[in-house]
Amino acid sequence: MKSVFNALLLGVALTAFAAPAMAQATAKPEGKAQSKPKAKAKAQKKAVKEDSADQAQSTDDDKDVDVASSSAIEMQCAHGDKVTVYENAADNSHIGMRWKKQLLRMHRVETTTGANRFESKRHGLVWIGIPAKGMLLDSKRGLQVANECRSPEQLAALAAPKEPVVPSLLVEARK
Repeated sequence: MKSVFNALLLGVALTAFAAPAMAQATAKPEGKAQSKPKAKAKAQKKAVKEDSADQAQSTDDDKDVDVASSSAIEMQCAHGDKVTVYENAADNSHIGMRWKKQLLRMHRVETTTGANRFESKRHGLVWIGIPAKGMLLDSKRGLQVANECRSPEQLAALAAPKEPVVPSLLVEARK
């Protein structure tokens, strides 16, 4: 009889302590479940902001290029490709570009290297201009579309003869 009584007492004690512990265990996930909708709402707000920024960018890309008041630079690229860049002195943050019978408006993206980088998110094109050459990249496909694009001034500098090497310096360096 004592063993039955002890077993019964042990069972009551376990249920007395287990019920609050079970209630706490189920309360925690409910609290987390309440925070998940908040996290989802926050993520949705962030996505809406990014979409509105992309829409603002795409509407910026859709504007007409003012070719009449811009200076045009025709560039010859490798493989016979041609690119025409339209720069406006009044608007340093955008350029126009004629590529494959399309006239694109591209906006400047800041770089740490000093290269001129312009993008058209709508078309997925990136123009990178450095003093020696320019290149057009397709960011959607991850390809170079045009490379070794040079203006007439850059081509003239490339064709200019280099300074001759003085033979006496070569002989002294070998000794």
